[in-house]
Amino acid sequence: MSYTALYRKFRPNRFEDVKGQEHIVTTLKNQLKAERIGHAYLFCGSRGTGKTTIAKIFARAVNCEEPQDGNPCGECAACKAISAGASMNVIEIDAASNNGVDNIREIVDEVSYSPAQGKYKVYIIDEVHMLSIGAFNALLKTLEEPPSYVIFILATTEVHKIPITILSRCQRYDFKRITVETIMGRMQELMETEGSEVEERALRYIARAADGSMRDALSLLDQCIAFHFGDRLTYEKTLDVLGAVDTSVFSRMLRLVLEKNILGAIGLLEEVIMQGRELSQFVADFTWYLRNLLLVGTSEAAEDVIDMSSEGLRNLKEEAQMVDAVVIMRYIRIFSEVSDRIRYASQKRILLETTIIKLCRPEMEKENDALFDRVAALEKQLAEGAFLKEPGGSSVKEGAALQAEEGVLEQPARKMALLPEAIPGDIRKIVEQWKRVTGSASMPMKQYLREARPSLDQDNRLLLVFEDGLASDYFLKEPENKQKLNELLATCIGKEVEVVIQTISDNRLFEETYVDLQAVIQMEIEDEETPM
Repeated sequence: MSYTALYRKFRPNRFEDVKGQEHIVTTLKNQLKAERIGHAYLFCGSRGTGKTTIAKIFARAVNCEEPQDGNPCGECAACKAISAGASMNVIEIDAASNNGVDNIREIVDEVSYSPAQGKYKVYIIDEVHMLSIGAFNALLKTLEEPPSYVIFILATTEVHKIPITILSRCQRYDFKRITVETIMGRMQELMETEGSEVEERALRYIARAADGSMRDALSLLDQCIAFHFGDRLTYEKTLDVLGAVDTSVFSRMLRLVLEKNILGAIGLLEEVIMQGRELSQFVADFTWYLRNLLLVGTSEAAEDVIDMSSEGLRNLKEEAQMVDAVVIMRYIRIFSEVSDRIRYASQKRILLETTIIKLCRPEMEKENDALFDRVAALEKQLAEGAFLKEPGGSSVKEGAALQAEEGVLEQPARKMALLPEAIPGDIRKIVEQWKRVTGSASMPMKQYLREARPSLDQDNRLLLVFEDGLASDYFLKEPENKQKLNELLATCIGKEVEVVIQTISDNRLFEETYVDLQAVIQMEIEDEETPM
């Protein structure tokens, strides 16, 4: 006899056996007991949460000859026929493959015939969001006013794709994701029934990996038991089968990244790869680990929302003291972006290695949260006295400390911008005529150029610095606007000039970081006009 998968073998036959959807079960049972049965139901929610299961139980309950407290008895002829799939009163339709107008018209034609046996004809349409617009329109009138003996149960995982005209004709029931504890409890019951020995920690990991889906959890459990058939299923064996990584590896990886140890982090990734772990799963699990770390560092009652052992929580709290929340959010952003790309990447290892290097080297990024990480690294270097030596031999740190003792140091040292020996003539001409340049531009470029601060980059190119916002986005995110700016400058001075666009988080940082060409050239002009 062929093997039956766990999720099929133990599919609930009574409302009480459905886990995690008590709010729906109670409502439907009350309707059955009070005989207040609706004509159309919409079951929506993520995969594996019990939509089709409850629909089948409901179909048996409305046709049961001897219902028991709202549940089907399971013994009468109607219940047995429906359970065996031999009843003409329950019609299951997969809208993914039967989504045309003709398929729905067949249903509409059949509706006019009353059931040969039992009370109701129940149409269960799974993945109903896959129906075409024409099919939805063909269903509308029948769905609104079906015969008294017809019940429609529509199931979908993407309720936002269903027309509002369909939604307004149905009783809507939202199925929740099932909690880790509920999934664990169900799996423990089934393993006792099957006589299989499974470690609790293994069940917890499977329940968390299922992401709220009971069907996914039972499928993963089935897979793990089959691989280690006859043996006790442990946490380590579960990780082997699912290609997952123990949380201690994530802790080591985080500490290496915080130390900016690229070789160590790449070496640890090599170990993970050589163990045969799935890199997509590694990215997902590490992102979840960072999420837990962020919660521990920002909330005093994180234990209520984190599913982890007490030892694991202690380690997380220790690591939360080592890193700022802004830095953790940067790590989460980077790994979230990678999780979307790694599924389709042909070189997953290289993609993940470059991501780890990006974590260790925030200066490679231009995002605002990377700037925070870079500043934090510089502050650490400053605190450790990593300065250039003064001509006298003492470090800047030592000189500052000496001045502070003598009461001379009144203001913190500021970063001095190094001016070039000579400003290029083309750039000087543009800056001198900057008001005429901005005035000759058309709107909205004219408005945005008024917010620009002309400066020089390290290669003596014209640098326009904007505060992060609409003005910088206008030039950075729309290349054609940058090209129009280049043409405008070429028209003003009769020569093409390379322009670089840079953004800063606050205009107050400009004087501390960049050369203000307008101020420098104005000062030079004033010096030239001053009589000797």
